[in-house]
Amino acid sequence: MDQESHCTAERELLEIGNRITAFSTTSPSDEEQNQPKAEIPCQVRKENPEKDELQDSSASLSPNSSMTTKELQEYWRNEKRQCRQVKLLFEIPSTRIVEHHLAKYVMYKIIIVQTGSFDDKKCVIERRYSDFEKLHRNLLEEFSEEMEDLTFPKKTLTGNFTEEIINERKLAFKDYLRLLYSMKYIRRSKKFIDFLTRPELQEAYGCLRGGQYTKALEILSEVVGLQERLTRGNPVSIVPTLCAIVVCYKDLDNPASAFEYGDKALSRLQVRTSHRYYIPLLETMITLAYELGKDFLSLQEKLEEWKAKKDPVRVFTLKELAVREYVQ
Repeated sequence: MDQESHCTAERELLEIGNRITAFSTTSPSDEEQNQPKAEIPCQVRKENPEKDELQDSSASLSPNSSMTTKELQEYWRNEKRQCRQVKLLFEIPSTRIVEHHLAKYVMYKIIIVQTGSFDDKKCVIERRYSDFEKLHRNLLEEFSEEMEDLTFPKKTLTGNFTEEIINERKLAFKDYLRLLYSMKYIRRSKKFIDFLTRPELQEAYGCLRGGQYTKALEILSEVVGLQERLTRGNPVSIVPTLCAIVVCYKDLDNPASAFEYGDKALSRLQVRTSHRYYIPLLETMITLAYELGKDFLSLQEKLEEWKAKKDPVRVFTLKELAVREYVQ
């Protein structure tokens, strides 16, 4: 291909890439349409300054760019992936009736699937009517205006366990979760996130305190993915869960996996060195790095640097911090 043809191909790719990026983002919601235009860029760009720099650099690309056609194709493929808005879909495919002692209730199986990316993982949780009811009351305390048009399935004195009522509630709860998630401030609220994750986290930490590390790890590994999706704008919030996974792997004599998750947690605390998990995690990572034959000196330097700046205070170990989470 001669120079002129190569430049023409690059220009065409740039034009196609711009169209792909524009169409890859979803239509803004009503509340986002009301925002000033300067505040409407892709959500991922708001949350990741480093990606902003990468995306802004596209403006400087010209037909004389040193990028090859293949490199440009890969560039725009990454651009499209970064700007695709992540959404969660809620499905309630089935239910089960639970009976024990004097209690009888329906458990609704909720499948949470992520769209807008290549991630095909899904999370499965169960909630009962009273859990939804509690969520609704809690959210009304803070978001009564936003929720004024939402309808919540009413209690019935009889027929709660008939197929007709259960099917009606399945559809109603699915629609209810969809509408709640569509409201930015609600889907980011602690009350909504707790509804979707807290029961499983409480069970996992209970297993951890009881020495059932394999069971705790099974639950934590599933829940941390959902937490990550729900708290994309606040990556530090999942640090306790990542550290609990580190504790489980460490006690199961799997230092490689413990180090992997510890590294993920530590990367989220680079600008939050005052966080209560920072020093216990750093100390654990030094031990793991030494055991695995990895570079522990750089971690040791960070620890010494922190100690030089701070007054000596009592610091819990990582495991001591973990067992204190979700204590009733």
